[in-house]
Amino acid sequence: MMRSMLKSKISYAVITDMNLHYKGSITIDEVLMKEADLLPGEKVEILNMNNGKRFETYVIKGEPSSGKICLNGPSARLAVTGDKIIILSYGIFSEDEISKYEANIVELDEQNRIKNSYLA
Repeated sequence: MMRSMLKSKISYAVITDMNLHYKGSITIDEVLMKEADLLPGEKVEILNMNNGKRFETYVIKGEPSSGKICLNGPSARLAVTGDKIIILSYGIFSEDEISKYEANIVELDEQNRIKNSYLA
């Protein structure tokens, strides 16, 4: 049996920018992507802590150490600059892989700098 499990989580990210006139996606600071084990084009689920909305999109690599978290395209209508979000990515794991599995958890401060990072 295969199971869909949490692979990566970025908690308390603050939306820094919106770009409505783009095809879609979320731009994430490259340093944060690496810490959370996210790749460009990877599907992510976004949870808006301010309004409760949940939606899916894909990742675009942002400038390293910029702190940038930008919603692009239609998803820009689902939040406003300053909203706190949680970014989730899932993986498909076999029963054998699950026994060795740990999710990458990254917690950010108000400037989208890494406050805490661990495996869980």
